[in-house]
Amino acid sequence: MLKQRWDTIGIWAVLLFMPAPIIIVAAASFSHDGYIQFPPGELSLRWYQEFLTDARWLRALVVSLGLAIAGALLSTTVAFLAVLAVSRRQTAFTRYFEVAVMTPLLFPHAALGVAMLSLLMMIGGYGTFAGLLLVHCIITLPYAYRPISVSLRKLDREMEEASMSMGARNWYTFRHVTLPLVRPGIITALLFSFILSFDEVTVTMFLVGPFITTLPVETYSFIQESGTPVVAAISTVLVVMTLLLVILLERLVGLEFFVEPDRK
Repeated sequence: MLKQRWDTIGIWAVLLFMPAPIIIVAAASFSHDGYIQFPPGELSLRWYQEFLTDARWLRALVVSLGLAIAGALLSTTVAFLAVLAVSRRQTAFTRYFEVAVMTPLLFPHAALGVAMLSLLMMIGGYGTFAGLLLVHCIITLPYAYRPISVSLRKLDREMEEASMSMGARNWYTFRHVTLPLVRPGIITALLFSFILSFDEVTVTMFLVGPFITTLPVETYSFIQESGTPVVAAISTVLVVMTLLLVILLERLVGLEFFVEPDRK
């Protein structure tokens, strides 16, 4: 009985401790004063107004949104085509290919940032939107590949065979049978890729130039110069946006696509 009570206390302690930093930052974002404090004194929305009216933040926000949308679409498309190509042929190459796709997860982001910087310098993509897009696709590809791979492996091949046995062509079967069945995995890949690309800062910090930067990197740079609560306001907006996307993902398809499917 005593052990169960301590287990309950431990669970509640963790549940209360984990969101504590987010709650402190969110509360500080409503402070009227020009410095971050908790609890806030006089409440105000001035820092949210500054975030939404300052051209510096708006330019970075537009770049981040464009980069996240384009990166999510591109990495999901590449992941889907790759999964479609290797899932039909289970060979030794398939295993090595999947390890190669997951390689970005094995490296520290700082080391990955240095490597990507060298790559972009060689191909002339440093400080450009195209260069950032390429790197973000590499970073998010494992997170796009995994849910699509799991979704496709759960697909009942007999449904495709039944469609083709009824005289349907390959493209018709793919469009009306295969694609709808793997749609949850595609949606998962899109949303996760968008979230990761939009919030990425460590690798991107090595790659931004004087004429292009992202909102997380701009926020990090601003902290070095000033500590006004506009940073807390931006962080709160990012946290809320990410939370809403995760809730949307859970409501649409669930979060089970990062779990290995049962093998019978």
